[in-house]
Amino acid sequence: MPNATNSQPAMKSMILARMLSLSLLCPIVFQAKAAAQSNLLRSGTATEQAAEAIDEATLRGHIRFLADDLLEGRGPGSRGDALTQLYLQTQFQTLGLRPAAADGSWTQDVPLVGVTTHAPPTVAFRNGESQLTLQTVKDFIANVGRPVAQTTIREAELVFVGYGIEAPEYDWDDYKDVDVRGKVLVMMNNDPSDDPELFEGRRRLYYGRWDYKYESAARQGAAGAIIIHTTPSAGYPWQVVQTSWSGEEFELRGTGGPRMDLKAWVSEDAARRLVSLGGHDLDALRQSAQSRSFRPVALNTRMSIDLSADIREQNTANVLGMLEGSHPQRNREVVIFMAHHDHLGIAAERDIEGDNIYNGAVDNASGTASLLAVAKAFAQLPSRPDRSILFAAVGAEEQGLLGSQRFADDPPLPPGYMAAVINMDGTNIIGRTHDVNVIGHGKSGLDAIVQSVAKTQGRIVTPDHFPDRGYYYRSDQFSLAKVGVPGVYLHPGIKVIGRPDGWGKEQLDLWVEKIYHQPSDEYLEDWDLSGAIEDARLLFRVGLRVAESPELPTWNPGDEFEAARKRALARRPTP
Repeated sequence: MPNATNSQPAMKSMILARMLSLSLLCPIVFQAKAAAQSNLLRSGTATEQAAEAIDEATLRGHIRFLADDLLEGRGPGSRGDALTQLYLQTQFQTLGLRPAAADGSWTQDVPLVGVTTHAPPTVAFRNGESQLTLQTVKDFIANVGRPVAQTTIREAELVFVGYGIEAPEYDWDDYKDVDVRGKVLVMMNNDPSDDPELFEGRRRLYYGRWDYKYESAARQGAAGAIIIHTTPSAGYPWQVVQTSWSGEEFELRGTGGPRMDLKAWVSEDAARRLVSLGGHDLDALRQSAQSRSFRPVALNTRMSIDLSADIREQNTANVLGMLEGSHPQRNREVVIFMAHHDHLGIAAERDIEGDNIYNGAVDNASGTASLLAVAKAFAQLPSRPDRSILFAAVGAEEQGLLGSQRFADDPPLPPGYMAAVINMDGTNIIGRTHDVNVIGHGKSGLDAIVQSVAKTQGRIVTPDHFPDRGYYYRSDQFSLAKVGVPGVYLHPGIKVIGRPDGWGKEQLDLWVEKIYHQPSDEYLEDWDLSGAIEDARLLFRVGLRVAESPELPTWNPGDEFEAARKRALARRPTP
């Protein structure tokens, strides 16, 4: 037996030599492991396995909870809103995300002012001794234009201003040099569509949105604005105006800029009677407004109205969670997945079914559920992508994109570091589709990525099926587009597999007519979520490709948001 004392130095030398050998090998081993993980991340197998985390049970579970009556319609500032935010925070935490608000918490405050307008039961319009009385809600919706307790308009003259658009790039000015200060402006919804070379034809721009029209009228010094509703120009029936513009309305606290006393809507039938009171024909007025030479038309009619309002400060929040990227430089950039978690809350009166809770199951419990499912898929990747992934569940979208506006105005990181936003507002509940309907198709290089991923699913990409409805400007990716961030936003396809041609469009039209922004938007067990799963998996893969790409996505040359992107990138510090 060897002498133990004499053998100890030899054994120590052997151990030290082995440790030195291992220490020299460690960087190589670690580099090889990192490379293997990176290759695995990029492999189809790893992506497919992660994508399978987006499954029916996950989507149904989240939708069922978020659309339950216990959350009381998730109205901003409500108890249901607070419960929703807590649920989202805990889900993000469970998935291993880190809090991503600027202060290190899960939430970015969205400070609001809530305004509940009390309008008289009728509104009178006069032309000399002649008078027209319109019924509130049935014919006319009136809201105060600024958060004050009392608003009075006395004998204000009504002026028809066509579309109410000032667009110098199209050499278009509906106001010309006419002084409309202190007057109530009557205007059409949408934007001119007769000329395919003007305002992009049937494709609605931001100029066609109601919020632009109110802003434009306020800049003119008008006392108020009345938008004429038609189902084709709005993209939804009058009942959506009735539900969306009743109850408590919100704006961001401290909102500046010009303001008006009155924001109003009038039904098409009532508008026809209103303009005829002063001797005008509505169809003739609308036809004249299709030309650049149009000038405002005095309607020979005046109105008076007294409005009172309950004003209160209220708060909601954006819930933000981050999955850190792995690249030493590109991890400072983020791919944003966004969905709005709010809906309309509780109505003051019950509908004919006795229901007064706007559950918002499709709009947007389903989109929020898709957001959580995609976060689950990213969390299951064997290694993290190059860029970081920011999951943003934003509030108060139904009040005018307020949560995403707050995010864009005071972002957790500069917009120049935001690679892209993938917005999830609603989802497919009618089954798998052959088509992928891209809202805003043709605006950025992201289209090519969507098309490439869609091809792997055996699907085709189609542009907006309803370009006249202006969907691109009606959801949260628009807030980020304004600060330069390109986005992807899908609507359900209409070519439903196994169904006859036209069936899908018929179902979507029926949903808009009967369910959109109504208490009937409730979760149902008989939904076919196979298409929702496929769409969410597509968006997951699109986001992963953006996160792994060496280059940042860009707007197509000449796009309306290209200049904002260039400004955002120019503000990035030099490496």
